[in-house]
Amino acid sequence: MATLGSRLRTLRKDRKLTQGQLGKALGVSDVTVGYWERDLNIPGGKSLTKLAHYLGVSEGFLLYGQEGEVNVAPAPMTGQQIPIISYVQAGAWSPECDARNLDGTVEYILTSDFHSHSTFALKVKGKSMEPEFVEGDVIIVDPELQPGPGDYVVAKNGGDEATFKKYRARGVSDNGQEIFELVPLNEDYAIRNSLKEKISIIGVVVEHRRAMRRK
Repeated sequence: MATLGSRLRTLRKDRKLTQGQLGKALGVSDVTVGYWERDLNIPGGKSLTKLAHYLGVSEGFLLYGQEGEVNVAPAPMTGQQIPIISYVQAGAWSPECDARNLDGTVEYILTSDFHSHSTFALKVKGKSMEPEFVEGDVIIVDPELQPGPGDYVVAKNGGDEATFKKYRARGVSDNGQEIFELVPLNEDYAIRNSLKEKISIIGVVVEHRRAMRRK
């Protein structure tokens, strides 16, 4: 029999959220979200209202598995504003950062998907990721995600600026560190290897936007 916990777990996974990401959005811990999903505790009051609003469903659906007669469709999901930052700013970015860390006027892009509060966007520059990504495209990057084989990532390799490449896992070193490569899609550019130089992953690309008409 479906319970509040099982419905919550399904909604969270459908939206590709971790327990930590959902908890941070609601102002509770990942442990609390885990208790809810295991039906060890029930969200009530403001927590239930915020949870339903954030997941785009009614409180009745969370509690009983069905919408009320007046509200027969899921509530519209709230859009999330993602700041578009520079490659220098991305080089210093971390999961603790968000738009409040930025000085001056900030340009935003709107997304209806669910990402962590530290998610940022970059405008693609250069030709290293052609033909799939061209200069002027926008990528949305979530720093709280861990990359897997085939993911696209933004990383830092010693300089002040970040770089955008494809992630390729290459096993584990003798001292237990993960080995990976940053692979350009354009064969005219070099592959970088974390065993040969210090590379740190800043975040995983979760969306790709391209304007159909260039100005």
